[in-house]
Amino acid sequence: MPGVEQLSKSAQAPEVLTATSPPGSGGPLRFVALGDSLTEGVGDSVAGEWRGWAALLAQAMASSEDDVELHNLAVSGAQTADVLLRQTPAALALRPDVVSVVVGVNDTLRRTFDIHAVAARLDEVYAAFAAQGAVLLTACLPDPGTMLGLPGALARPLARRQRAVNAVVHALSERHDAVHLHAAEGDLAADRTLWSADRLHPCERGHRVFAAGFHALLADRGLAAGAPPAREPELPPPTRSASLWWLATAGTGWVARRCTDLLPQLLALAADEVRHQARGTSGRLDLSASHAVAAALAAL
Repeated sequence: MPGVEQLSKSAQAPEVLTATSPPGSGGPLRFVALGDSLTEGVGDSVAGEWRGWAALLAQAMASSEDDVELHNLAVSGAQTADVLLRQTPAALALRPDVVSVVVGVNDTLRRTFDIHAVAARLDEVYAAFAAQGAVLLTACLPDPGTMLGLPGALARPLARRQRAVNAVVHALSERHDAVHLHAAEGDLAADRTLWSADRLHPCERGHRVFAAGFHALLADRGLAAGAPPAREPELPPPTRSASLWWLATAGTGWVARRCTDLLPQLLALAADEVRHQARGTSGRLDLSASHAVAAALAAL
């Protein structure tokens, strides 16, 4: 990226990019990004490396006087437990001015999904950064079943899980005064031109929309002095053949690795969905999920 210094990501040396920071900040603005493949940048490839919305936002957060550092600690496949146990300690040591925590979709794709555990982990992570005085960025996300175009009986259980995660993120974002992006609805969820061939990761345009959404919220709080990220891609989109090749190789493997342990349970959930639909009692499943969210939040 022109004008941006980039280091390779590793456990010892996280990705660092420099752009510019708001005037009067007293030094470099430190932005630390936590999460999974969405924040890692999957779907937005520049010179063979993932860039993503966090790098685009970092470049747009500040004016031209000083530097802003982006430390991207996000790792593909990360769940809330990974963010709590691995990424958060490293991020706290960096003492960020701004920190993003966007995670949860991978939790919904596991047979071990537990909204009580998700809520407890996120509350602990959010509280740790709030205690340091960092500006916290959070987001709710579209459900993977809908994005993948799964049949209704398979998609609805995943949608119910993602709605539960989103409800928790909404409530905890308000509790910890986070800058919260509503990305489960609107263009990012509805416009398929914003998504890669695998339908689970934004393409460059989607990453730009995500970054622009956060930039607008930060600007409203007086925390983004730079111009908003351009929404139009700088690079031509991958050809259809390139997209299909990626999906058939790396993309399919990505989905398989994250869904293998879920598949038997998902089939059971789908059978339960069909039974309730036949009896006209599908509302009970939604009500049970809502009660679980309320209980998880009440336990914090």
